[in-house]
Amino acid sequence: MIIRKAIIPVAGFGTRFLPATKAQPKEMLTIVDKPIIQYIVEEAVASGITDIIIVTSSTKRAVEDHFDRNFELEYRLEQKNKTEALKEVRSISDLATFTYVRQPSPLGDGHAILQAAHLIGDEPCAVLFGDDVVAGRVPCLKQMMALFRKYNDPVIAIEQVPKKDVSKYGIIKAQKIEQRVHQIAELVEKPTPEKAPSNLAIIGKYIITPDVLSALAQVKPGKDGEIRLIDALKIVVKKHPLYGYEFEGTRYDCGSKLGLLKATVDFGLQHAELKQEFKQFLTTKM
Repeated sequence: MIIRKAIIPVAGFGTRFLPATKAQPKEMLTIVDKPIIQYIVEEAVASGITDIIIVTSSTKRAVEDHFDRNFELEYRLEQKNKTEALKEVRSISDLATFTYVRQPSPLGDGHAILQAAHLIGDEPCAVLFGDDVVAGRVPCLKQMMALFRKYNDPVIAIEQVPKKDVSKYGIIKAQKIEQRVHQIAELVEKPTPEKAPSNLAIIGKYIITPDVLSALAQVKPGKDGEIRLIDALKIVVKKHPLYGYEFEGTRYDCGSKLGLLKATVDFGLQHAELKQEFKQFLTTKM
């Protein structure tokens, strides 16, 4: 089954980055000269995705504007003969076919995904959250797609984390069945280190099938009033296989200040325009 569509929920408030996110979406914070959301979209497109469904809120208009045409800006760049900048700006809106749906209230990641369910139908799709940027030779989602083609069951990106950090993640209990591939038996949301079944943490990249969306529609809100994707996966794993994939590449948790700073440094050191001077600058600060 070919995966053509990706859901990208961006409706959260980004409170960990206040006050920077008071008037701009967290997903529009930049790594060097690109917003985080563009790295996520580019990963999807490089993996073969043609349709991007972005779940927004009333405060995320800047995300929509970023992937739209800006004719005045393009005109000014053309008048000033800034051809490279013009090409770069125009290419953003041509990355994929973009559709936007609103999440009227912040009722959880599962609720956000459900807002896009009517656009998916009976197809498998990707779900990519805006916090996790992965740099690697092969896009993370493309690696996951290869596994999906083999098994035709849902795939979750996973990563080994220090035991002390398991309480920050969803954690899986699983059996390793081949290199980097684990068949999941159980999913636990943010366990204590003492109760965690492993140190394999769920990362914000998924390939889901229609039965996951069906299960998600049955999930009842938790005590906080939110509907969670992990609760739908707990239903699905009881009925058929669910796989965790340890991807190749370096993950940056851009939902944290430290993670965003790490990404900025590493991407800055690879940036064609900046890398030499930036490396020299960092060397003087060591």
